[in-house]
Amino acid sequence: MKIKNFFKQLDFSWRSIRDYLMIILGGLVQALALRTFLIPAQLVGGGISGIAQLLHYLWGTPVGMITLLANIPLFIIGWRFLGGPRFALRTILSVLSYTVFTDILVEWTGSAPFTEDILLNSLYGGLLLGVGLGLVYLGRGTSGGTDILGRILNQRLGMSISLAYMITDSFAVLLAGFFFGWEKSLYGLIMIYLSGVAADMISQGTNVIREAMIITDETEKVVAAITAELGRGTTIIAAKGGYTMKDRPIVFCVVTSGEVIRLKTIVRDADPDAFMVVGHANEALGEGFKPLNGKE
Repeated sequence: MKIKNFFKQLDFSWRSIRDYLMIILGGLVQALALRTFLIPAQLVGGGISGIAQLLHYLWGTPVGMITLLANIPLFIIGWRFLGGPRFALRTILSVLSYTVFTDILVEWTGSAPFTEDILLNSLYGGLLLGVGLGLVYLGRGTSGGTDILGRILNQRLGMSISLAYMITDSFAVLLAGFFFGWEKSLYGLIMIYLSGVAADMISQGTNVIREAMIITDETEKVVAAITAELGRGTTIIAAKGGYTMKDRPIVFCVVTSGEVIRLKTIVRDADPDAFMVVGHANEALGEGFKPLNGKE
């Protein structure tokens, strides 16, 4: 799609501006976690920022700048495979705010940790990092590198989302074990787990999988929007209204917790009068999630 068409699709409504502010705040909170707990304690996070941390420890390179540069090729790939302008602006905003705040905050916070206790650093660093990521999700954004890689692995290789995220998040942490010792690497894995839990709690609660049932008079429009903007499959269930006794098909779909905010927006834009129920699911097996045969 041409660049001019991208700018035509930019949305500066109050709702979108609120989302952008939420993403910026999320980037600031993640940067605080990095600068006050993780970097001083040499606790490596997951994904692209984790690699940037490793390079910082080894050669003194700026964490934010390396994270930004490493996200550029991933962003180009994501533009091609993950929806172009639909994901571009919020991803750019998320990555820029996170990387800029990371390099700016070092001038304010210094390099000394709040505590020398590595367990406390991993616990509070992980929780704060997750809160920041949850705020980005609330703003209908993505965290850049890891999110892009995970979604591409899922779409192009059929790999489950959970396995894709585990691979992209754990690589840098395990690599850190060779440089800083396996004790810190293990604490890093604890930190990643806690950040994931905190992100889920901030954005949508404790469960990862959500199931949605949508009753709408614009069934085809809603289904097309979910398919185009979320890349999720839907099922249309034949039903009848109990009061009117008229046919009222139900659109059923399963999404991750991070996609619920976007799903609500999609349905509301397609049919403001739709009725929607979002429930918790313990597990999802099949395409886009964990394989039905149990192998990951």
